[in-house]
Amino acid sequence: MMKESTVSPTEYGVFLPIGNGGWLISTTAPHPEATYAYNRQVAMDAEAAGLDFIMSMAKWKGFGGATDHWGETLESMTMMAALAECTERVRIWATMHANLHHPVVAAKMYTTLQQVAGGRAGMNIVNGSYADEFEQMGVWSDLSKEDRYRMTAEWTEAVTRLWAEDEVTMSSEFFTLDRAESRPHPHPRPTIINAGASVLGMEFQAAYADGAFLGADSFEEMAEKSRYVHTRAAELGRSCKTYAMLTVVQAESDEAAAARVSAYGEGLDREALLNMSLAWGLDEEWARSWVEGATGEKAFQVPYVAGSAETVAAHIRRLVAEAELDGLMLIFPDYLSDLPLFGRTVLPQLRA
Repeated sequence: MMKESTVSPTEYGVFLPIGNGGWLISTTAPHPEATYAYNRQVAMDAEAAGLDFIMSMAKWKGFGGATDHWGETLESMTMMAALAECTERVRIWATMHANLHHPVVAAKMYTTLQQVAGGRAGMNIVNGSYADEFEQMGVWSDLSKEDRYRMTAEWTEAVTRLWAEDEVTMSSEFFTLDRAESRPHPHPRPTIINAGASVLGMEFQAAYADGAFLGADSFEEMAEKSRYVHTRAAELGRSCKTYAMLTVVQAESDEAAAARVSAYGEGLDREALLNMSLAWGLDEEWARSWVEGATGEKAFQVPYVAGSAETVAAHIRRLVAEAELDGLMLIFPDYLSDLPLFGRTVLPQLRA
């Protein structure tokens, strides 16, 4: 059975570095290894620090460059099942591509993970944003964004029905199930997570997800999106928590932390950044121009805070309050040193 855990009103988790380099595209930044041993230590440190969840992405092709960014990755479900065995309290959120895994296969995989994790499992549903990942497998279809979300909604409905019904028959635009079975059923149902910032994404989150990862350029925009998801979910008779991602660059002083940021920016891997932009489907001429003019801060793939423990804690409190968030997923440049430091010096301030 799932062990009791004390979860604060605001939840804090860690985005595991399942791909080499973590979330910094830089030759002068720490370079986390895409190994089970490294991720296992991060998971253990997250549990020891008192964080609430750990999550890993699913990635099938990297972006090259001097750093070979994400050229080496582990598989999310396999790794998270192993991490469930070496942890007792943190929730275990693995990632599944709706455009790659059949609903019957996915339902069975997560039922198994839920048993391994003792009820702590969560499914982060993604629907394929980087075309080249799937073109290499011959499985990419040129669906519009609207089509992909419609497919993902049907996929999610199929999975959740398989988790609850002994036999499922459905014939939809993208999936056909003929008296499909997936027993035993998971208890409790795995938490459903999704990341998205568009209206289509937020509508999907409000309708199907228990947790929504949002992206925005300001606290005000994040608050608008968080309110949108909360309100739409309530209108549908359900609830959905909202989260943001944040990289924490911590040091003894604000000046020392700023120096870390500057040093990481000096090594911005422009080739990898360009390849990532092209994989998103951006116009090549525009992407090349943008990358050439990119500042060192573009080495950070998500927003960051840099400063002392007090500065970091104050920023997080303000972000959570003003953006009306239910939690944060944290990223660290050097997980093995930065995460324990955060756990000792920042998290107690946030929990107080």
